[in-house]
Amino acid sequence: MGMRRVGVLSGGGDCPGINAVIRAITKKAILDYDLEVIGIHNGFEGLVEGKWRTLQYTDVSGILALGGTILGASNKANPFHYPVSEEEEVVFYDYSQKAIDYYHQMKLDALICIGGDGTFHIANGLLQKGLNVVGVPKTIDNDLSGTDLTFGFDTAVHVVTEAIDRIHTTAQSHHRVMVVEVMGRYAGWIALHGGLAGGGDVILIPEIPFDINTVCEYIKNRIRSGKTFSIVVVAEGTKPKGGELVIKRTVKESHDQVRLGGVSYLVGEGIAERIHLETRMVILGHLQRGGSPTAFDRVLATRFGTAAIALVIEGRFGYFPALQGNHIVPLPIEEGIAELKTIPLNSPLLGVARSTGTCLGE
Repeated sequence: MGMRRVGVLSGGGDCPGINAVIRAITKKAILDYDLEVIGIHNGFEGLVEGKWRTLQYTDVSGILALGGTILGASNKANPFHYPVSEEEEVVFYDYSQKAIDYYHQMKLDALICIGGDGTFHIANGLLQKGLNVVGVPKTIDNDLSGTDLTFGFDTAVHVVTEAIDRIHTTAQSHHRVMVVEVMGRYAGWIALHGGLAGGGDVILIPEIPFDINTVCEYIKNRIRSGKTFSIVVVAEGTKPKGGELVIKRTVKESHDQVRLGGVSYLVGEGIAERIHLETRMVILGHLQRGGSPTAFDRVLATRFGTAAIALVIEGRFGYFPALQGNHIVPLPIEEGIAELKTIPLNSPLLGVARSTGTCLGE
């Protein structure tokens, strides 16, 4: 197809495994197809403001195990709704044409966008305006449709599991209820997987609104059976039956303006009011997004990166590589953002949790 130059950017928040994707894209592009790779800085901000550099083979050597992204990222820079500070006020403009102009100025034949739901929506918009775009699914939340897993999820679950392991010792020593809040936005994948792996006694997820009285009765039964402590794992997007999401703040210049956080205090205080046990809350926050990716995520990210270059060479624009079973298959970007991938209520994993005595707050 006469491909000569391919651009790559990492949109949205940072995530373990982005550098592994960049490495795979760059190495395969250079070694197999003699392509020039253009790294765009700070996500779509670099595409709007013309910040980029050529990635050489040596630039990506040794970055496989690095967390974050060597190109930088931004979860606020949306070319179709670009924030600009004017007289101490943030106003928004459609700068998509600027992005398109720089795409052509960089003489790109294709653009690979590494990101989650927000990035894929932007990528799809640029695709509709005529750019050759390929996606790579990235999010610790694992909430993109079409792919069994996104890279970064396994690392986040590993961090959560290790944290719960450590919290167990404190909870057991001091006879406390420890409430551990984890990320995931509106999906409970991290909480469910991390909670099961860490031996959480109660796991609360957005898909199942909880009844605080059910949770407290479960903890009381543990006390009656001689258990003097409990671990409660709660996803940040969880809400009580008939209640609302706990919102920490809103960021109007971001694609997803809502910043969740603090539901652990709602749960913890509800428990403390009903049970005479010390209750402590721990919010793991950005610890889940940082650090070196697990071996699984390094391999998955590498597979995604090489598959993305293959899609570019094949001219399959508007697609992204998805993991289905143990196979990487191409799917339309539109399919990835058609709906938020949440935990099905008939999920076998929920059955496993119930069968092993885990309370889901139902």
